[in-house]
Amino acid sequence: MTGPRGLVLAAPSSGTGKTTLTLALLRRLRNAGRPAAPVKIGPDYIDPAFHAAASGRPCRNLDLWAMRPGTVAALAWRAGTEAGTGLVLAEGAMGLFDGVAGCCGATAGLALATGWPVVLIVDVRGQAGSVAAVIHGFHTFHPELRLSGVIFNHVGSDRHEALLRQATAPLDVPVLGAVRRHRDLILPDRHLGLVQAMEHPDLEAFLERAAAVIGHEVDLPALAAAARPLALPRPPAGAGAGIPPLGQRVAIARDEAFAFAYDWLLEGWRAAGVEVLPFSPLSDQEPARDADAVFLPGGYPELHAGRLAGNRGFLDGLRAAAGAGKPVYGECGGYMVLGRGLIDRDGRRHAMAGLLAVETSFATRRLHLGYRQVELAGETPLGPAGAGFRGHEFHFATVPDGSRTGAPPAPRPLFHCRDAEGMACPPAGERSGPVCGSFVHLIDRAPPRS
Repeated sequence: MTGPRGLVLAAPSSGTGKTTLTLALLRRLRNAGRPAAPVKIGPDYIDPAFHAAASGRPCRNLDLWAMRPGTVAALAWRAGTEAGTGLVLAEGAMGLFDGVAGCCGATAGLALATGWPVVLIVDVRGQAGSVAAVIHGFHTFHPELRLSGVIFNHVGSDRHEALLRQATAPLDVPVLGAVRRHRDLILPDRHLGLVQAMEHPDLEAFLERAAAVIGHEVDLPALAAAARPLALPRPPAGAGAGIPPLGQRVAIARDEAFAFAYDWLLEGWRAAGVEVLPFSPLSDQEPARDADAVFLPGGYPELHAGRLAGNRGFLDGLRAAAGAGKPVYGECGGYMVLGRGLIDRDGRRHAMAGLLAVETSFATRRLHLGYRQVELAGETPLGPAGAGFRGHEFHFATVPDGSRTGAPPAPRPLFHCRDAEGMACPPAGERSGPVCGSFVHLIDRAPPRS
């Protein structure tokens, strides 16, 4: 069986406007009755929600470093076949060759592994003839990676477009579009990326305008014709199962404060027979009392700390689940809420669930960013001691010095931790009885050791 046809939409760097352009193309194709399946390369939670809204199809992440080969293959096949479409549009992360471990952790590595050609989105503000050198460099930099097309973004005028086309005419890279500068089509952002899709005041109107304006400036038939079949063989059924489910009936926090859970991971749990029971902490909902485990994913609890601290039904429900011996697991924002307190950016402290000893602060912020390879320091609902996972850390929260004073016994770490290059990091997270959590977002089981 031929694999789904796909393209990788990449750029020379971050900030080129590739997300907005990707959304415009997804909605334009959907409106034309030829919907494409969206994929986001890398450990991103926010962009996939926009992709799903634009396309009407579920968005999967693909990550060559954090996922085992079978997981990548399974999700790539599912993206193009289960969605009922013949085209996959995969939005890259950062610049085409930016990432850890050479190409392995970069968009280029994913393009090489899947066999999906690259369409380069170039921000042409402030340049004309020089764009030819940029495209030539990206076209020839890697001997096995070639561009199937280029889209000029932020073109200033018809004259500007003519100069760009004239300069790049000698290159063996077709121009698939020339998108003008549209200052009214800019998505707002905050400290972890774009403001979430669920918070956008009028997302449908934005997507429709982007499709009508930007989508019109790209040659959609030529873009679709550039796609190529997935080069990865189809894995056997059941491949790609990532993080083990915490129980058979898992209550999961799902709202604006706790949105960072991969939909494809929850799909895998459901396929394994797990019942996923969403609840909203911001609405003061408690976890389902008949659930046998609770999962608090990451998100933005720091933006809602006062409200969460006052939601006694939610907090008491967490404590009741832990008191009954049910597994309670938190990632990043969820981990912070399981702790004793959260200090907001204005220095105000808000009491949290108190199930773990950690206290976190946004009054003094510091960026923590990077891939993580971790092993369980002890037996937990995630697996036995020594079980390995790969994941990602991205947050600005700090743990103030001395914040754990007076909270004996000393917290037990959840993970032994290394970064993407294998350098040791401090132990991550905490575990206390049935409760555990860390700042690490788990993505997949670790690959077998060679």
